[in-house]
Amino acid sequence: MIQSMTGYGKSVAQFGNKKIHAEIKSLNSKALDMSTRIAPVYREKEMEIRSYIAQQLERGKVEFNLWVEKNTSDSDSTFNRDMMLGYFNQIKDICATTGIPEPQAGDWITILQRLPDVISKVEIEELTDEEWVVARKAVEESVEQLVAFRKQEGEALAKKFTQNINRISELLASIEPFEKGRVEKIRQKIVDALEKTLEVDYDKNRLEQEMIYYIEKLDINEEKQRLTNHLRYFIETMNEGHGQGKKLGFIAQEMGREINTTGSKSNQAEMQNIVVMMKDELEQIKEQVLNVM
Repeated sequence: MIQSMTGYGKSVAQFGNKKIHAEIKSLNSKALDMSTRIAPVYREKEMEIRSYIAQQLERGKVEFNLWVEKNTSDSDSTFNRDMMLGYFNQIKDICATTGIPEPQAGDWITILQRLPDVISKVEIEELTDEEWVVARKAVEESVEQLVAFRKQEGEALAKKFTQNINRISELLASIEPFEKGRVEKIRQKIVDALEKTLEVDYDKNRLEQEMIYYIEKLDINEEKQRLTNHLRYFIETMNEGHGQGKKLGFIAQEMGREINTTGSKSNQAEMQNIVVMMKDELEQIKEQVLNVM
């Protein structure tokens, strides 16, 4: 089943006096566009983290944060007062300039202590193997949550796509009655114009030859067949699994070509109205297919 590129995941792990937070979210993108914010103690593992995320997510605009929340009463840590005040004043200035609401009073400490160098250690902190095992598990759990979110969103997209495809197929079938009747209407309209309006003699054999040529120019059987094939291929591709987003986009483009050609050959209001409804269903597909893995 297809997956959406939209997702969110978060995990919290405890190690000693630390709470390790891993948070990740993704939006649609043509390729993998990853940005990370990683606490200094885990900075040496950044390439390993990036490699793992890239392997699991493949595509999308991904934002990943890994930070530590500590018990600041411990003797091995201290607030950098000047750094905290600097951040505080910068945030207030930005909020005043942009009109963004300031954080609630109770949220300031939580926000400020996550920022770089606000909490400093008396001694240089080193990452132990035991801590990294816990931190990596938090990273993996957050990514797993995001993937589960993507799958859930993908199921909803697949259901919507199936409805759109079925609707286009129904509309395509509804053209047939109007298509059959229009040949005789065209012929009768031309004959009436020659006999009643222009009042001229004409070669009936030549008229039939010209009618055949004219009707062939308006024939949409090939377009209908190709569009039917595209509709079936879209469903088959969608059921092949994730990683089909770009391919589904190409198929949707081909569907659009056939619908547009059908519209240009439709010389009846009823047929043109049906084509407009097919275009509406297709636009819904094109809009959502951009979010498919």
